[in-house]
Amino acid sequence: MLERIKAALQYFNQAVPFRLVPALITTAVLATLLLLPCPQGLTADGWRLVAIFLTTIVAIILKVMPIGVMAMMAIVIVSLSQVTSNSSKGAITDALSSFASPLIWLIVVAILISRGLKKTGLGNRIGLMFIALLGKRTVGIGYGLAVCELLLAPFTPSNTARGGGIVHPVMRSIATAFDSDPAKGTQGKVGTYLALVNYHANPITSAMFLTATAPNPLVVDFVAKASGQQLQLSWTTWALCMLLPGLLCLLLMPLVVYLLSPPQLKHTPDAVTFARSELAAMGPLAAKEKVMLGTFGLLLLLWANVPAMIFGPAWTLDPTVVAFVGLFVLIITGTINWDDVLSEKSAWDTLIWFGALVMLAEQLNKLGVIDWFSQGMKGAIASSGMGWQAIAAVLVLAFVFSHYLFASTTAHISAMLLAFLGVGVQLIPAEYMVPFLLMMTAGSAIMMTLTHYATGTSPIIFGSGYVTLGTWWRVGFVMCVLELLVFALVGSAWWKLLGLW
Repeated sequence: MLERIKAALQYFNQAVPFRLVPALITTAVLATLLLLPCPQGLTADGWRLVAIFLTTIVAIILKVMPIGVMAMMAIVIVSLSQVTSNSSKGAITDALSSFASPLIWLIVVAILISRGLKKTGLGNRIGLMFIALLGKRTVGIGYGLAVCELLLAPFTPSNTARGGGIVHPVMRSIATAFDSDPAKGTQGKVGTYLALVNYHANPITSAMFLTATAPNPLVVDFVAKASGQQLQLSWTTWALCMLLPGLLCLLLMPLVVYLLSPPQLKHTPDAVTFARSELAAMGPLAAKEKVMLGTFGLLLLLWANVPAMIFGPAWTLDPTVVAFVGLFVLIITGTINWDDVLSEKSAWDTLIWFGALVMLAEQLNKLGVIDWFSQGMKGAIASSGMGWQAIAAVLVLAFVFSHYLFASTTAHISAMLLAFLGVGVQLIPAEYMVPFLLMMTAGSAIMMTLTHYATGTSPIIFGSGYVTLGTWWRVGFVMCVLELLVFALVGSAWWKLLGLW
């Protein structure tokens, strides 16, 4: 009998499309939460939605199935349970409501645009150009990778596509050219250092631009809600606020990583030769690469609202409209085709999981859950007797370092950011509200530095084998603390100079 049970379990593990143990844990979490009594101050529907939301987050963290499937699970359960409406039609309308959000489509379309970088080879060309300019020393190559990240960030809202799909292949090509290969045990020559720089540039640039990573528009929405619409971060405002502290972090990061994980090869004059030979093999800038550059220039001008600055507010365009214009230009010029659009799985996957998580966050807010949680946290912090400076620090640090528990930046932001912002706005003096909100905004990207599962970019780079787990976590913790300090000290002074507080 025992053998039969074991054989049945083995067959089940092979046959079903989900991981059995994490699925059982997730189911137990849902059942336990539903059986618990409704906390005082919450409606029964609100508590049931909390159970659905937390179960979805647990399922994503445990990777029961791909995140898109877990998001669809949330849509199905919300629709069937009717926690948001008295009718099935109303429930499915609520469950699908976020898919009409321009913010979500901005991310989807921009991911489709970024496909042109890989298809035309422009991303590789940009990386190699900086290696040719800065590659005489290993640290110079590191700066080349960081600058490449910085240039691509405004146009690639998938930080995974940017760091893992565009910059990482360039980094691996350079490491291989120096015979730095994990398979040979020679990753320490230059590969470990370059892989760490490749990764740690990614969270910094993600913090610098609204369109640099998928959950940033959600952060904008939460900041506006928490501040009562007093702080609304446009593309330009975000970029300006994060400019100085972000650039300083990018300047320090390759040096700090160099000290924490020094490469065995310090001088790399052959890197310049390698990059120049690769550029020579690529030949002159192709027509489609020129179209990509022109499209990038157009997007940057429109996202930065330059026409409105020159011709007046009538020329202001919503960022999502601008993204669609850029995509249409690439399609009608043949730079990418419709099959490219249809086959870009990451874009459509993002549409599903991002839309579902946004929906859950919005419905939690509508049912009063966020306000209930914020009031409870406010009471606990207020009763502690801490000053407002300590309160601000605790909120920022607790939010950032709780990312050790998350394998998705979007899931973390959806679960916690609005509540933390709400508590801070209520307990921190009004004159200091803006620097607190901007620190939380920066922290929502900086927290990606911490682990090898923190965001989609990290498993790609970690999986290449150049960095051990211990080194990854050690460097990640140090970089996270350093970047928080830079934003707290330099950022606060910069925001004061800009007249924001």
